[in-house]
Amino acid sequence: MKKKELTFIIGIVVFALLLWGGMYLTRRGNYGSIRITVNGEEYGTYSLGKDQVIKINGTNVCEIKNGEVKMTEADCPDHLCMKQKAVDSTGGTIVCLPNKVVIEGEKGESHNEDSPEFDTAV
Repeated sequence: MKKKELTFIIGIVVFALLLWGGMYLTRRGNYGSIRITVNGEEYGTYSLGKDQVIKINGTNVCEIKNGEVKMTEADCPDHLCMKQKAVDSTGGTIVCLPNKVVIEGEKGESHNEDSPEFDTAV
């Protein structure tokens, strides 16, 4: 390999690493949250940025890990809620019908300048 070719390849690798690092840092602070409701009543809102285990009324247990939430335990007979895919900041829902537990993913704060915000106070 010639010196110019090696310099070019190293430059491409460094550029790719810088782009990857920038994308990682911008996503890291924008995890969003989940809202848990039991029988239609709000049980709590939790950040997806903090790994934790949440026990819900002694019937269900969900785990927040790596910006996603998954139902890990349930005392319902079919365990369909445990088979549902993980919910993250892009949205989604986990439902346990027998225990009337609903977990909804909510998007993080948007820092997009193009999205208008309206003041509804009159």
